[in-house]
Amino acid sequence: MNFIWTLLFMALIGALIGGYTNHLAIKMLFRPHEAKYIGKWKVPFTPGLIPKRRDELAKQLGRTVVEHLLTPETFKRRFFSNEMRGKAELWIQGQLTKHLFESEMTLKQWLSKAGVENVPGRLEGKMDSILDEQMASLESRFASKTVRELAPEQWQQQAEERIPEIATYMIDKGEAYFASEEGRKTVKRLIDDFLASKGTFGNMIQMFMGESSTIVDRVQPEIQKFLHAPGTAELLENVIRGEWEKLKDRPLNELIGGFDYQPLLTQIKLYLKQELAVEKRLNGTLQSYWKDGASWASRNLTPKLTDFVFTQGEIKLEETIQRLKLEEMVAEQVDTFPVERLEDLVLGISRKEFKMITVLGAVLGGLIGLIQGGIVYLMNMI
Repeated sequence: MNFIWTLLFMALIGALIGGYTNHLAIKMLFRPHEAKYIGKWKVPFTPGLIPKRRDELAKQLGRTVVEHLLTPETFKRRFFSNEMRGKAELWIQGQLTKHLFESEMTLKQWLSKAGVENVPGRLEGKMDSILDEQMASLESRFASKTVRELAPEQWQQQAEERIPEIATYMIDKGEAYFASEEGRKTVKRLIDDFLASKGTFGNMIQMFMGESSTIVDRVQPEIQKFLHAPGTAELLENVIRGEWEKLKDRPLNELIGGFDYQPLLTQIKLYLKQELAVEKRLNGTLQSYWKDGASWASRNLTPKLTDFVFTQGEIKLEETIQRLKLEEMVAEQVDTFPVERLEDLVLGISRKEFKMITVLGAVLGGLIGLIQGGIVYLMNMI
């Protein structure tokens, strides 16, 4: 009977020692929160393990978060998946449709919102400036360039090909004119003027040939014959071609010298301003000018914009994470985290497990006590 009481007593003592030791070891992870001193002598095992190694714990936790938790691959799987890409594309298209293509804001208001003011005046001023520069450039070119240099080769060739047609046209018109009553009057006036300029000699000619109308009747058919003669067309073509060659070698400025461009330029500017009607056009909305803008954007703009954003995001992700310095951020947060709060957090998560560790220590201590009691009994028996 004494043996049984001895075994139970030693098992109880072992269980108390084992359970309390484990309980004390768990407490010593966090307690005491700060170092304890007796005079200048620091009490051993103070502060607790976690408070004492909090700096190392903070650095290690920060390194663990960056290397195993918040890695670039983790962000890519979470934020750059096909599902997120689809959601982003729908969101971008919705924002474009709502705030751009279906907006009641006018183009002028959009430009004003972007910080661009007085657009009509600036556009008209720019247009006037461009026209003035172009006109000055043209005048400078005309001053030194000939028609041969300025006119395209194709134009010159086409003009030369039209010379026979021009000669035929002139002959036909001349024949019709001299056959008309007006042409007859012109011939008569020319004959009268010629005879009058010759004085007595002219009177003698008129006396022998009769009245000027009679002379006209004789001259008019001769003019007709001259115009119908085979060599007349060739002669006229050669004259026109010769004058055309001379014309091509003359500076264009000589041909149009003294021409005032300003009235023409002013009219061109006025016409362009009236046709452009910048002020009126800027008072329209984007939808009024581009009714299919939303559907076009969904087919062409939104997919490309989404691809660009995600591609650049993936490229810049690792660099961004490095710039955020997550390791240092986590380490700083953990380092400044109150130990009491950290203790409550760990115990709140692992309270049952810690209790089981304490119980296990008590069980193991009890078993050790039973074994020790058995050993003591056997030694006493011997």
